[in-house]
Amino acid sequence: MTNLKISSAQMVADARERIEEVETSDLIAQLDDPNLVVVDIRDVRERHRSGFIPGSIHAPRGMIEFWIDPESPYHKEIFAQSGKRYVFHCASGWRSALTVATLQDMGFSATHLREGFSTWDAQGGPVAYPEPKD
Repeated sequence: MTNLKISSAQMVADARERIEEVETSDLIAQLDDPNLVVVDIRDVRERHRSGFIPGSIHAPRGMIEFWIDPESPYHKEIFAQSGKRYVFHCASGWRSALTVATLQDMGFSATHLREGFSTWDAQGGPVAYPEPKD
């Protein structure tokens, strides 16, 4: 077995100490804000299985740094809008905590949903599902 310098759990804990976290109930209350961009970094299969926050954009975790970087050939304009507030989420808040910490290191301002999508439905958050493919 490989001895790691730091565990993934410690990486998440370190990230959470230096980023802003949003509670599920607070994000639900802010969904009508036209300056809010909710970014779902879960795998597409998770979105299909569990649903997604209506109006959220899907940005796969493996591409997010490239989609945000305006100098990258993979840059997406959704991440270049001034005046927008970006809230990232995954299923439980681990991947999104690491993502937001990395984005802050890049100079991109963002927050993340502390408990991820795991508490969304139970706290009354709206859930949409993809249209079935023929």
